[in-house]
Amino acid sequence: MGCRATVRELVVGEAGVGMFADGRPMAEVLAELEALHAGDEPGRGRPGVANTFDSGSASVEQVAVRAFDLYLHVNGLYPTSFPSVATLEHQVVAAVGEMVHAPPGAAGSWTSGGTESCLLAAKAARDARPDIEHPEIVFARSAHAAWAKAAKYFGLEPVIVDIDPVRMTAEVDAVERAITDRTVLVVVSAPSYGHGVVDPIPEIATICARLGVRCHVDACIGGWVLPFAEQLGRPVPDWDFRVPGVDSISVDLHKYGYAPKGCSIVLYRTAAMRRTQYFVASDWTGYPVVNSTMQSSKSGGLIAAAWAVLRHIGADGYRALVTRTLDATRELVDGIAEIDGLRVLGTPATSLVAVTTDGVDFFPFLDELERLGWAVQPQLSQTGIPPTIHLTMTATHGPHVADLLGALRAAVLAARARGPLPTAEQLRFVDELAAQAASDAGVSADGLTELMVKAGLLTDGRMAPVHALLDTLPPQLRENVLLAFFEGLNPPL
Repeated sequence: MGCRATVRELVVGEAGVGMFADGRPMAEVLAELEALHAGDEPGRGRPGVANTFDSGSASVEQVAVRAFDLYLHVNGLYPTSFPSVATLEHQVVAAVGEMVHAPPGAAGSWTSGGTESCLLAAKAARDARPDIEHPEIVFARSAHAAWAKAAKYFGLEPVIVDIDPVRMTAEVDAVERAITDRTVLVVVSAPSYGHGVVDPIPEIATICARLGVRCHVDACIGGWVLPFAEQLGRPVPDWDFRVPGVDSISVDLHKYGYAPKGCSIVLYRTAAMRRTQYFVASDWTGYPVVNSTMQSSKSGGLIAAAWAVLRHIGADGYRALVTRTLDATRELVDGIAEIDGLRVLGTPATSLVAVTTDGVDFFPFLDELERLGWAVQPQLSQTGIPPTIHLTMTATHGPHVADLLGALRAAVLAARARGPLPTAEQLRFVDELAAQAASDAGVSADGLTELMVKAGLLTDGRMAPVHALLDTLPPQLRENVLLAFFEGLNPPL
């Protein structure tokens, strides 16, 4: 929940067919869009903004825009009508495959993002084992939430294993114990989103190979950094198709590939493994449908833009971007080690850093950091794992590391002088939330807003007190509250 306004305040302007009753001049329409966009978090610049990846090069954006414009009306659903789309996809998949050492005979697909890549890998693994009546998927608590989503969507039973509380990686013995004769897929991360650490992939993949279970490496956020880091001589753990037992890998290009959202690639060791990813239907009155991914109609502009960005930046360009990214990350991690009251969880393998407090209340620290203007992403606590701020470093962040370290120091000092969050008064809000959740109506968007106002959570627009309260809630109630909040962003008509 990175939003900085009430549920209702975020739904601005007129809505419904009336807003389209009369056409408006292009300049007026674009001005209205610019006014709406002005309220968004900045898309580039200082570290901490985890939602945007900026190469720092104007030409990268220009080539993406021009390529997208050229393919604006091209539908990737129809590669026979638009054969260039099939060419672009194959070339991008091949380029990613080469970077992750895909063997001869490997196959992959372009998808709309990391979550779709994960969903497809899960579907392919499930459908490859129709003999298993109640299939299971095994992943660590540090795995991306996309895997829980895949389990929910495809009727897989999630088996969630613990992580090492020091290294923050999946526990090998726990993974092995979790695998049964109903397991269709085991997931490992390279790196995990939350803490930026690479799981012990060779050990887990070996177990999977011995037991005949597919192993997927989720490298959505690190898969376009680790290969170039290795080329640069940086220490990189074994993680890709060179590891026996790794059967599929997902890599996002709209992160450190600096392509537009959304562009991701899912790769399989063999074409046979990819086959069950497809959907085919001809038993209806329309045209025969063959979908390689979740989408049918899909933007040709996105694959064209990704292809153009990769061609424009090139391997040398990516090595330079990764160098700047990793240097900024190292400077940040080293600087945090010198701040009394903060510590980094795990050992970051690439460019993701999770920071928690040590002897300082976390949420007052978060509140002070927000007050200083740093839009960081908080991660709530789990059993045995403290809450953290998540910092995603990119090639443009190096000049701002010193300012960030100064803000972190100042926030720690200010937090030491404050009382804890949530306050005793705000904690009473939890009881009212629980009562509302237990009612027949449950937690509604309007009811949530009323309670937040009553608890004084919306007075200054800062989200730290809200996150502090969420951290105190049991998981089911927390999810009910989150659902109500985001339902309110698209209220009933």
